[in-house]
Amino acid sequence: MAPDRTDPASTLRTIPLFAALNEAEMTALALRTRTRSFAPGELLFSEGDRCAGLFMVASGRVRIFKMSPSGREHVLSIEGSGSSIAELPVFDGGPYPASACAVDAASLLFISRDDFRALCMEHPEIGLKVLQVVGGRLRRLVGIIEELSFTTVRHRLIAWILRRAKADGRATDRGHAISLGATHQELAAQIGTVRELVSRNMARLQAQGFIEIQGHELIVLDTDGLEADLASVI
Repeated sequence: MAPDRTDPASTLRTIPLFAALNEAEMTALALRTRTRSFAPGELLFSEGDRCAGLFMVASGRVRIFKMSPSGREHVLSIEGSGSSIAELPVFDGGPYPASACAVDAASLLFISRDDFRALCMEHPEIGLKVLQVVGGRLRRLVGIIEELSFTTVRHRLIAWILRRAKADGRATDRGHAISLGATHQELAAQIGTVRELVSRNMARLQAQGFIEIQGHELIVLDTDGLEADLASVI
């Protein structure tokens, strides 16, 4: 059952950071949070802004991204329900290191930096969970750097397809199907390229029989073939 969006405590119970809190502590935390709604494309914060506090996604999706001096966007992650955002600057006192905006209509909980730091002093296990989350993000960023440095657009696209198929692919009699929720422009930003190269490489993979695209759905027809292609550059 989806959490009651009118009750912050219901959402907080779905956030891994706060899994160790008892009912009284959860209630106290809920009293310190505020609910904020964002329209599709609306910014939560911009890179370089002073960190006001921690965001937690109740519903919808949030895109975390950085912009190059030339104005090119690179997506670092897409965070969904249950995710927390901006843990690092809450602790180190620095500005937000990237920008965040709502992908679709999103509801988020917000707790101020001072309140969250006080909570972590009272409950050190929350600080340890924050380290786990930040560590996982660091590993993903290292992976992004490796992909951008050592692989082609084709192989970054294949890696993205395989990750999506593994994470949320739907089994069919022809292969795993994934929803193409992102446009080619958005996908290009995620893998560090431009829309034209995404479209060109999607067409080649389809012509080679690795995938099939039906509307907003992609079916992985030959997982072994994609994995072999990817392994050729590893």
